[in-house]
Amino acid sequence: MTDTTGMVLVSLHYWAGAKAAAGTAEETVEAASVAEALEVVTGRRSDPRFARVVRASSVLVDGVAAHRGDLERVLEGPVRAEVLPPFAGG
Repeated sequence: MTDTTGMVLVSLHYWAGAKAAAGTAEETVEAASVAEALEVVTGRRSDPRFARVVRASSVLVDGVAAHRGDLERVLEGPVRAEVLPPFAGG
């Protein structure tokens, strides 16, 4: 849902190394964009590994691969973002 400040719920789901670095499988934050949501959760953690994993990861937004411009786009409603770190053998 959108509130009066333009923030929406961004549900972040972490996979593999991103999940390990985050210390959780998922979390939800209010933000104006997916990029902002990732900045918020990165800023909450003192472990620099998490920031490195997020920077190296691919992100799917509502099941669609997102590029930097997509992540910075102002959201109109709640989204699900999947953080997928690179992995070997795939």
